[in-house]
Amino acid sequence: MEFRIARGELAEAVAGAARALPGRTPVPVLGGLLLTAQAGRLTVSGSDFETSARVETGAEVGAAGRVLVLGRRLLDVCRVVPEGPVSCALEGTRFTVEAGGTRFGLSTLPYEEYPALPAAPAEYGVVDAEAFATAVGQVAVAAGRDDTLPVLTGVQLRLAGAELTLSASDRYRYAVRRLEWRPGDAAGEPVEVLLPARRLLETARGLARCGSVRVLLAPGDGTAGVVGFVGGGARTLLRRLDGRLPGYGTLFELTGAAVAEVDTEALAEAVRRVAVVAEASSPVRLDFAADGGTLLVRAGYGDDVAAQRLPAVLRGAKEATVAFNPAYLLDALNSFTCPGLRIELLGAGQRGLLGGTGEADGHRHLLMSVKQLV
Repeated sequence: MEFRIARGELAEAVAGAARALPGRTPVPVLGGLLLTAQAGRLTVSGSDFETSARVETGAEVGAAGRVLVLGRRLLDVCRVVPEGPVSCALEGTRFTVEAGGTRFGLSTLPYEEYPALPAAPAEYGVVDAEAFATAVGQVAVAAGRDDTLPVLTGVQLRLAGAELTLSASDRYRYAVRRLEWRPGDAAGEPVEVLLPARRLLETARGLARCGSVRVLLAPGDGTAGVVGFVGGGARTLLRRLDGRLPGYGTLFELTGAAVAEVDTEALAEAVRRVAVVAEASSPVRLDFAADGGTLLVRAGYGDDVAAQRLPAVLRGAKEATVAFNPAYLLDALNSFTCPGLRIELLGAGQRGLLGGTGEADGHRHLLMSVKQLV
């Protein structure tokens, strides 16, 4: 095996495939990246059973072949190798990387012990890459981190007609984002799939500059199947999580709620500012007043307090008071890209629904408020 490639292209391919590498694994070969060189192409692949990534790029192939090398070690080498063309070769059991007078030798792993990568399903539709990355980022903040509740660590995708809906919840918040997509000829009845939030976010961000992302899906696979995302020369397959998220329809129906409108960035900055005096479990309180059109953002107890007043509009009540976990509130505020924010309020200890004003971006974020007020 022998090939020659530009440093940037090698580094990009290795970094893309390395996103599928496990942090820790009892199976040593899963820490490896599989490099396959043939007919002017280099393919770099990685897998941890739950995720598999493959990146293809052009290369001058002198001798076709394949090799399995330690992925993170190769990634480190790609970060420091000098600029210019890079020559790579398999010499016995050693894989060499040489550029600009610098030479690296890497030990190889037994390829015959490497698990077979899952087969990719057929194309199901196409979505704008940048819009998809933004949407995944907006909902992934609401996904849980507790691996004992795997369903809540996922982002659910619902593909129905020309609309793609993403949702995530950790029981204390629920984020939903709708966007347009182009279903393929194979698309039929609405399909729901639940995918690991962290892996989906990494995948979407990695494909954000590809222009469009092709979604690969076999509706009849069930939870044992995989969902693929293809953009440029990169392809990632994510294994589905078992189960589905609880419905959000009735949760988002806040009958009789007061409605407040405020500048998104100003509120986020105010929350960041006053929260510095709050303890980890202390809420940030929002006091809306219709008379005068103001919002008082405050936090803290006793002598350690902070407050900031902002302009706001309140309809449906003379005043409204609510308090949220500051970290959850900031996650929600930072997920909005619109300048104006609309907040539906039921009161302390009840639900609050955030959405954009002046634009139909299809993004909404539900937060449970806390009963204890400062």
